[in-house]
Amino acid sequence: MSTRESSSASPVLPPLQVADGNSLDWDEQCDVLVVGWGAAGACAALEARARGADVLIADRFTGGGASAKSGGVVYAGGGTRHQLAAGFNDSPEAMFDYLKHETHNVISDDTLRRFCADSVGNLAWLESHGAPYSHQMPPGGKTSYPSDGYYLYYSGNELVPAYGGSMAPAPRGHRTVGKGQGGAVLYAHLKSACLRAGARPLLQAAARRLVTDPQGRVLGVEFYCLPAGSKPALLHARLAARAERLQNFAPGYCNKLRHKVRQLERDFAQPRRVQARKGVILSTGGFIFNRQLLEQHAPKFVRNFKVGATGCDGSGLRLGQSCGGQGERLERVSAWRFLNPPYSWHKGIVVNRTGQRFCNEEVYGATLGQPLMEEQGGKAWLVLDAPLRKKAICEALFGGYWWFQSFPALALMLLKVRKGKSLGELAATTGMDPAALSASVLAANAAARGEGPEPFGKSAGGRQVLEQGPFYACDISVNNPLFPLGALTLGGLRVDERSGAVLDGQGQPIEGLYAAGRSALGIPSHLYISGLSLADCVFSGRRAGAAASAAPKHKLSD
Repeated sequence: MSTRESSSASPVLPPLQVADGNSLDWDEQCDVLVVGWGAAGACAALEARARGADVLIADRFTGGGASAKSGGVVYAGGGTRHQLAAGFNDSPEAMFDYLKHETHNVISDDTLRRFCADSVGNLAWLESHGAPYSHQMPPGGKTSYPSDGYYLYYSGNELVPAYGGSMAPAPRGHRTVGKGQGGAVLYAHLKSACLRAGARPLLQAAARRLVTDPQGRVLGVEFYCLPAGSKPALLHARLAARAERLQNFAPGYCNKLRHKVRQLERDFAQPRRVQARKGVILSTGGFIFNRQLLEQHAPKFVRNFKVGATGCDGSGLRLGQSCGGQGERLERVSAWRFLNPPYSWHKGIVVNRTGQRFCNEEVYGATLGQPLMEEQGGKAWLVLDAPLRKKAICEALFGGYWWFQSFPALALMLLKVRKGKSLGELAATTGMDPAALSASVLAANAAARGEGPEPFGKSAGGRQVLEQGPFYACDISVNNPLFPLGALTLGGLRVDERSGAVLDGQGQPIEGLYAAGRSALGIPSHLYISGLSLADCVFSGRRAGAAASAAPKHKLSD
């Protein structure tokens, strides 16, 4: 890995090797040390505390991370009580059947089956710690994110025939009950539960390097901490909170805030060493805010709008790699181009810059965003005819969608749009090949009339004849500032799928080191669907917490 660091990323140094734990003056000791206090870290801490371990949980900021900024959707199935209340008899087998298609063997079948079998219990476990869920479904059950009052929905491709699997589809997106983005609600409950359980927080503490012995066992972590209550610490907290709050509106300004945050750490943070007698768990998120890592592993996604939090700078990944851990699927990035809502959008067709159709428009946003970025250079058009555009505008105005769904949709249809009285005129104004565009529309129209096959497997309900001009081409490209194309990283450290222990180059566990959440390779590391990341935070966090708390304490030399 390049040693060059992003100016706003927390730096990671090579491990500090000591003869044994007694040869270093530790500032703090614990059984299990959790690095990163988002959902995965909180779940790891809660599980370790429940098993009797003394837990310290550290965070570069004040906790929350990307989890607190998320929609708070937990992908859960197999027969949760909320599915049953909504009239769905889901099963772990049906959940596995669907997820097997989406995960593409990124984890073993045994692990995926265990994830599905544990799903009902893991959601109930969240509820036992105060997180509320319910069964009200939005009209149609399909949306990119349900509005307030609706808390159960089809959050992936379950309703798309080519993706749904051989068993009956079921809604598995459980949105945490509360007003606004549910991630803040979910995280508030997890944070309170950690404190009630006796986990000790260490805040505004950036993990700088691991501490190891000559055999490579991880003994602890050296942090650089801002003095609690100091002016630099207070300013650091204000700037970081502002960067998170305004990211959706002014990403450039927020990048400048992150540089100031990093400068405060450079100028005022002091070293603090924490010994972990049983194990260290890395749970700091992905690396979407580390431009150098993106350029190295996923350069096609550098232009995307960044979905995540400032702490998603790859520090967990880099810490693990510093002592021999292996990253995997680091090139996998989830790019979100949702065409729902407005609901009618998916009845149009998406074409590339030459006018060729390349996808099924009714698929989940990441399933569409992947080929758009990987195969089409991030450039595409959504083609509508006059009646379909009019209907979609009415839906955006009066459909009761979130502002972040309706405003960009209206801007796209009213401002970033090209118009042509005919398909040939539309091709001329967009630079598309008129023959290619005409062929794409004619094939889709024939399928909508039942006169030919649907080229990309769109369901009968998603097809509509596009024949009434004028025709419109809405720019859904990555560089359209009015319609951001968000992205987050999916790859992470290879781990033992039974324990969450980080694996070295020979596939052997690194003693004393575990990873969870987006810092680890996991369930959502091939392709994202809504709720799968938080569900994996619970699954992998609890797994790592259980394994670390059960590990023998490191024997110190006399």
